[in-house]
Amino acid sequence: MMAIDSITLAILKGRLEQIADEMDATLFRSAFNPIIAEAHDASHGIYDAKTGDTLVQGKSGLPIFVGVMAFAVKAVIEKAKTQGGIHEGDVWIFNDPYDGGTHLSDFRLVKPIFRNGEVFCFLASVGHWHDVGGNVPGNYNPAATESFQEGMLIPPVKLYDKGVFRQDIVDILSANSRLPLSLYGDLNGQINALDLGEKRMAALLDDYGDATVAESLVELKARAAEMMRAQISDLPQGTVSAEDFLDNDGIRDEPLKIALDLTIEDDRMVMDFSRSSPACAGPVNISRSTTIAACYVALKHIFEDVPANAGVLEPVEFRIDEGSLLAVTAPKPVGGYTETILRLIDVVFQAVAKIAPEPAMACAYGTINALSLAGHRRSGQRWVMFSFFGGGHGAHGNGDGLNHGNAPISTATIPPLEILEAAYPVRFTQWALRQDSGGPGKFRGGLGAVYEIALLEEEADVFLFGERGKFPPQGVVGGHPGATTRFSYEQDDGELMPPMVSKMVGIHIRRDQKLRLETPGGGGYGNARSRDPAKVADDVRLGYVSVENAERDYGVAISADGTADLDGTARLRAREAGE
Repeated sequence: MMAIDSITLAILKGRLEQIADEMDATLFRSAFNPIIAEAHDASHGIYDAKTGDTLVQGKSGLPIFVGVMAFAVKAVIEKAKTQGGIHEGDVWIFNDPYDGGTHLSDFRLVKPIFRNGEVFCFLASVGHWHDVGGNVPGNYNPAATESFQEGMLIPPVKLYDKGVFRQDIVDILSANSRLPLSLYGDLNGQINALDLGEKRMAALLDDYGDATVAESLVELKARAAEMMRAQISDLPQGTVSAEDFLDNDGIRDEPLKIALDLTIEDDRMVMDFSRSSPACAGPVNISRSTTIAACYVALKHIFEDVPANAGVLEPVEFRIDEGSLLAVTAPKPVGGYTETILRLIDVVFQAVAKIAPEPAMACAYGTINALSLAGHRRSGQRWVMFSFFGGGHGAHGNGDGLNHGNAPISTATIPPLEILEAAYPVRFTQWALRQDSGGPGKFRGGLGAVYEIALLEEEADVFLFGERGKFPPQGVVGGHPGATTRFSYEQDDGELMPPMVSKMVGIHIRRDQKLRLETPGGGGYGNARSRDPAKVADDVRLGYVSVENAERDYGVAISADGTADLDGTARLRAREAGE
């Protein structure tokens, strides 16, 4: 095996990442549905020819997709063994959430890249399609008890067979969607992204040679594993535990536990989820591959300097009980996987905070609050609005949490209200930060948001799939939790709230009636009474914190001119300390 110098390795790393970035950009610019085009709910990567392991990921796509796509590529490799092998010109398509997937909305395309008659690597594309059938428009069905109620399930099949496009596959997909035109546009965007990636990869291999590029991929993975082992070995030895809860599964109003026992043994890490709840009736289950991918994302948040590839997980052992809600098989419903992996990431953050406070961060808002509205326009045309919404990120040892950010499973963006209003018959009457929602701490949790939406058509059905309605995002190192989710909707007899707080189907609204969603803030970091009074006064001036909460939570008195009253603050904090 040839040695590769550091300069060449750095150049190749940049070129490879650029290929993934360009595939991301191609899909974002060509997709028909706003969840991909505006929110960037998609991702691309480069994967190992033999194992399917992640080699390179783009910087703009969703990290959770990149992690789980390694299992998707492995699924294609295994399926191809029963289908006569992999051939030049093949492209595979599927959305099986139990075999390298997440949930049914996320369609994957996998394309082998050939050099001299051999597979050199795989390129993969995944995107969240707007509607793939099922009981609920937009597919986030909080009342599903089996995957058949969530949409169509397509196992790995060939979209291109030795370069020949299979229109019959597209016909099947289109016939099972309420929005076939959107599906068609997103599919072609993914095909074009892979075609561009193939051209860019060929150019790179021509420039540097197959052997040099192959060696760079091996070396990048080895360095990631080495750096991860070094960072783990710097952590205190021993076992810590953390647990958090989901509100319910949408079927039974009972909390579901996600528990982690995290062990550091020299340069190895053991992540044991054995104490987590068993599989549930409703759609907050996830597959084992999704659990591992979520841990990959959590670890990358904590160990930021480690390169993003399969080497990150080499020194990590996973213990996940078969039959738990973290390792289900078909046909258990998995449509709300986002809510579960966000809680899983939260417990990783909480556990790491107990052994290494410095790199730890408090929990983010912990739900995408998936909201779907659907109806018919006056012309009779079907419309389906699906969107997710932002909240506060957790504080950390270097500062406050981000206000109104997107979920830490992704680098996606919250769809702009102008795009949503242009595409659907709705009007946002409020889109604002939510005061007092960030968890108090030496560093404050980021603020959640308030969204208020009025219907402009005659009637619509509404579906909510959220979380954090009962269990708030936790703070770390003595920080306080953020606020919980609050959802309400107008009816003729007044304002109502879901019986299960964060999940509901069967809401029917009429013209001018409003929906109101108040999203959680992030958890705080450190003792709130040690926060700089001037920063608290700034928070009050900006409307982030009320005067009342400044006194109650931070022990800071605010003067009439809006500045911190230092004498009053000293008295408040002394009283709290019992002096």
